[in-house]
Amino acid sequence: MEYVNNLLDAVIDITNEMSPYLLLGFLIAGIMHAFIPDGWYSKYLNGGTVRSVVNAAIFGVPLPLCSCGVIPTAMSLKREGASDGAVVSFLIATPQTGVDSIFATYSLMGLPFAIVRPVVALFTAILGGVFVGDGKDDGKASAVKTAAKSRHEHSHATFKDKCVEAFKFGFIEMMEDIGKWLIIGLLIAGLITAFVPDSFFSLFKDNTLMSMLLVLCISIPMYLCATGSIPIAVALMMKGLTPGAALVLLMAGPACNMASILVINKVLGRKTLVKYLTAITLGAVVSGVGIDYLLPRDWFTANLISTDACCHEETGWFAWTCTGVLILLLLNILRMKLQHKQTCSCGHSHSSDSHCHCGSGHDDCHCGESHGEDHHCECGGHCGDHHCECGEKEEVETGDAHCETRQYKVDGMNCNHCRTNVEKVINSLEAVEEVSVDLQSGMAVVRGDSLDDAAVIEAVESIGFEAKRVSD
Repeated sequence: MEYVNNLLDAVIDITNEMSPYLLLGFLIAGIMHAFIPDGWYSKYLNGGTVRSVVNAAIFGVPLPLCSCGVIPTAMSLKREGASDGAVVSFLIATPQTGVDSIFATYSLMGLPFAIVRPVVALFTAILGGVFVGDGKDDGKASAVKTAAKSRHEHSHATFKDKCVEAFKFGFIEMMEDIGKWLIIGLLIAGLITAFVPDSFFSLFKDNTLMSMLLVLCISIPMYLCATGSIPIAVALMMKGLTPGAALVLLMAGPACNMASILVINKVLGRKTLVKYLTAITLGAVVSGVGIDYLLPRDWFTANLISTDACCHEETGWFAWTCTGVLILLLLNILRMKLQHKQTCSCGHSHSSDSHCHCGSGHDDCHCGESHGEDHHCECGGHCGDHHCECGEKEEVETGDAHCETRQYKVDGMNCNHCRTNVEKVINSLEAVEEVSVDLQSGMAVVRGDSLDDAAVIEAVESIGFEAKRVSD
């Protein structure tokens, strides 16, 4: 029972330290998402120059994308004409840090780590981009329609709409993406604090490089998000891990995992993969050695001492309030996932009294309303092979009735960024009028005129996912 109490105490103490900064980071991430147009980044990444590599690293550092969500985003940039060097630079810099993880790093590890972490991410990304060099894609035209649509939709959104979108992205979509991994990171940190002996890493006291290599072997293949890795690094440092080795964990863990390794090998090739992994390894180890041997150790351990002392002090009401808000947001995500258990054939979630809005059912029309066996629509839509008797809309008569709806199963999506990029790449096809992708079921419902299954599947596979047509 004592061990359980120690575990809970450790998790609660770390959560109280992180929660205010996590909420602030999520808010800033939402503002960036809502107020910066989708196509704004890509125009600075075209061409095979070092400048595009540096731009990709600079843009990637503050973006709150995890190592699974960054893959389709980077592949989309490649389709829009970004060089291979810029794509790899973006792939390295983005998952290693972000505005949310920078604030969280400051909360638990102090200002020196909060400064060093994005600097190392920037250095490693530029190194990887320069290693890879030039390499252009011929898919620029396929993304023009998507970028134009994004800018058009963005320009018509009001300030109120953008504020709502910022809160939705920051406190719902981001929580949905990293909430599970944040909880796992906190639990692992609690387990390390409660069960790992304080002298565990004293075995590597005289061999810093060996401890870094051990951390590399563990962190590279496994999934660690930039925020979830922070409590783990703190717990390991409190057990004797050097600051440099902790930095290796913070940089190499979020930068790659087996999923990203396989996708990069498939889309960019084996040579690019080798250079990508080499850059991450060199950047993390060189920076770690620099911290351990060139900078004062007290810079990176002083905050740990104060954090440990705070664990024995009474936590203020503001920290408890932020922790409560964080818990409520996580419970909201759990509620959303439970609601997704009831799904229709289109892959979307519906409550018991709602109707499918995708038109997959024979009693539903494309307007989203449900009709009985007589198939009469009261909204001017078109129901399968049955026309409404209440006055069809002009667009139905002029050709919209020829649109068809098809479903595709997409494998490999893990977060909302994956879903968004799949929607974007399918929507870039000329024949597509509307697309909706459900993350939980992996179903993509595509509506358009003269849809080409091969083109849809090829577009999805170009950003690292697998897709196949599902029978209607």
